[in-house]
Amino acid sequence: MPLFEIAIVQQPTKKEAEEGTGVEKLLFGPKAVLARDAQTAAITAVTGSDAPKGLDMTRAQVLVRPFA
Repeated sequence: MPLFEIAIVQQPTKKEAEEGTGVEKLLFGPKAVLARDAQTAAITAVTGSDAPKGLDMTRAQVLVRPFA
């Protein structure tokens, strides 16, 4: 199975972005994950036991890249 590197970044809310007070936050990773493909690696990061609790998927950006 291929190795992927995963990170989850939380985007600021629309209100925070307009006011200029919001910044992106690293919620998870970067972490190495073994998976069949990039989509499976992303799902593992979001639903796995290490996933951040209370994750707001409307503001989350899941970044996946092959490790090699």
